[in-house]
Amino acid sequence: MSYLDRDTYGIYRSDDDTSGPGPRLMGADTLIGEDVYNRQDEDLGDIKEIMLDMRNGQVAYAVLSFGGWLGMGDKLFAVPWQALELDTVNKRFLLDVSKDHLKNAPGFDQDNWPDMASAEFTTQLHSFYGTQQSVPGGRTASGSVMGSGSGSLQSDPGYTGSRSGDIGNI
Repeated sequence: MSYLDRDTYGIYRSDDDTSGPGPRLMGADTLIGEDVYNRQDEDLGDIKEIMLDMRNGQVAYAVLSFGGWLGMGDKLFAVPWQALELDTVNKRFLLDVSKDHLKNAPGFDQDNWPDMASAEFTTQLHSFYGTQQSVPGGRTASGSVMGSGSGSLQSDPGYTGSRSGDIGNI
């Protein structure tokens, strides 16, 4: 199911690609459940939650569910937001990691969430995915500016969903 299917307000259902907010500005609830694939077209799971850093007003992590069967036995992973790329053509997210690499990612059980706001967790996570911590005015791994409003995934009308890692702020 894609964000178009979860669009209860009809804000993404326009024949005119320039009207409406999406996909440059999207509601978090339409992204929950979005599929995540890697560049080898392997299904890595889906987005279960989007975590906001309330101190700096940034999206910190997406919580990815992976590895279970029919929702049972899934392992959850916090993925830095800037490690994800919205693939608007296929209506899904891309995460540039192999399945084997993801299996070794720092994960957790749905009944035992880590302290995602701790410095230790944040450092470990960004180290694993090769991303930089979100610092207002700082730069992401892709070079987009965090906290300035210019790090949008599709800042130009001709965007086709192919720039790697350029999802700084939605």
